[in-house]
Amino acid sequence: MYDYVIVGGGAAGCALAARLSEDANIRVLLLEAGPADTDPYIHMPVGFFKMTSGPLTWGYHTAAVAETQKRQIPFAQGRVLGGGGSINAMVYTRGQAADYDGWERDGCAGWGFRDGVLPYLRRMEDNERLCNEYHGVGGPLGVSDLITVNELTKAFVLAGQEAGMPHNSDFNGAQQAGVGVYQVTQRNGKRCSAAVGYLRDARPRPNLTIRTDCLVSRVVIENSRAVGVEFAPRGERANVEIARAEREVIVTAGAIGSPKLLMLSGIGRPEDLERAGIKPVHALSGVGQNLQDHFDIDIVYELNGPYSLDKYAKKHMMLLAGLEYKLFNKGPVTSNIAEGGAFWYSDSSVPTPDLQFHFLPGAGVEAGVPPVPSGSGCTLNSYFLRPHSRGSVTLHSADPADAPVIDPAYIRDPYDLKVAVEGIRQSREIMSQGALRKYIKSEHFPGGKVRSQAEYELYAKQYGRTGYHPVGTCKMGVDEASVVDPQLRVHGIVGLRIADSSVMPRIVSSNTNAPTLMIAEKAADLVRGRVAQPSHVSGRLASTAGHKKHETAAA
Repeated sequence: MYDYVIVGGGAAGCALAARLSEDANIRVLLLEAGPADTDPYIHMPVGFFKMTSGPLTWGYHTAAVAETQKRQIPFAQGRVLGGGGSINAMVYTRGQAADYDGWERDGCAGWGFRDGVLPYLRRMEDNERLCNEYHGVGGPLGVSDLITVNELTKAFVLAGQEAGMPHNSDFNGAQQAGVGVYQVTQRNGKRCSAAVGYLRDARPRPNLTIRTDCLVSRVVIENSRAVGVEFAPRGERANVEIARAEREVIVTAGAIGSPKLLMLSGIGRPEDLERAGIKPVHALSGVGQNLQDHFDIDIVYELNGPYSLDKYAKKHMMLLAGLEYKLFNKGPVTSNIAEGGAFWYSDSSVPTPDLQFHFLPGAGVEAGVPPVPSGSGCTLNSYFLRPHSRGSVTLHSADPADAPVIDPAYIRDPYDLKVAVEGIRQSREIMSQGALRKYIKSEHFPGGKVRSQAEYELYAKQYGRTGYHPVGTCKMGVDEASVVDPQLRVHGIVGLRIADSSVMPRIVSSNTNAPTLMIAEKAADLVRGRVAQPSHVSGRLASTAGHKKHETAAA
């Protein structure tokens, strides 16, 4: 018996478990389906190149749909303590003020940027360089500048300025627009995942139990109340256990895992549940709907010399890099690979940046991205920040071990394809500038064959991939499509909350790890009754404010 049972030991689950267990009188159980975060590649930043596939992910693929040429796109989701924060590129960005203000206008009272979100972003942060109205120090999440920046990344930042972007040393400050080197979730040259940053001090607490390799099969619901969860330790489905929660079950399994668990528990659209062989317990039409992700498109260049991180693939160079890291805590091993980036506008009518770029001084780093023939290359990817398309997560079967059907609906809305193509065009423009031209031998991918609008569109359809940012499948709100209310309580089920990226009503204009941790931070206060809720919204069907265009400065 516990006070709180938290399902999912990803970024949000680790943060929430640490915060709730600060009260010595509260008993907390954290369940994670994957192993502990002991793989050494997790903690060496450059180990990211090994993380986008393999045993520490769920091995998911998207559904084969027409918009993306019937491809089953690899869809990496962390299956390890720390979740996505243990396998991602550690890029620390948080989105725009207008993102969160839009949530509040659409019915998520208390989630506006200045008062509802920023205090938690500052509370969680331990920034080595910045402390101001946008940044905090002393929090559990280490945020730092890269110790060693590749010379190609520096050239990329100059090239962006040559292309007309201002230099930006802080994408999370007063203005998001511009080009620069990303800050990263690292501390002292090592990855600072939520499992490291939040659980490091929390692990010894006697009131916190952490169990890994435990696959949760359902939330136990009695008389419309969540009272516990059923799970199989070490995958031994013949030895199912039940952990009971006296206060609440809190689901933090992510934008794929959280709706999947709700549906396995009989919560969702009855017709979808019955089709998968699940008996409906509570009808909630929004479960698994509203899936959003960033549709990432890469261009790859071959270099005329060994300037990139690719040279460290050779054994003797790898050994030298390892020694430099071991002896001096610097060099290529401290790189997150996605070192530089930019936020910019698809056209002059857009009030805030709607394109994001990541520059990688290497080629073939991520699954599905081709290496160059000479073994020395670099990559620039881009994506549309605010996609109009909405996809879904549905059950394939009633088997908890079976992968769900994931349809992100990439570029299903024609506007998404239009802006995605503009991202490729701007990527090429940046890469053609003088600062980078002296390093480049040729454009390896897509190459000269892609020039017309139709060819750009076909290229996007053939090679676009996940940006690793799925959100929205248990959306927060007060309308009929919402799954949780603004206090993250599941509509119609007592004692059940969701507190992860799945509750985002709309995707943020950035990477999603930092916003997910913010949600967990705020959830901890909501659970503990420390957040004063606005009184002007009552009931699930309360009217929401009109959606007007905001020109708030990005933050």
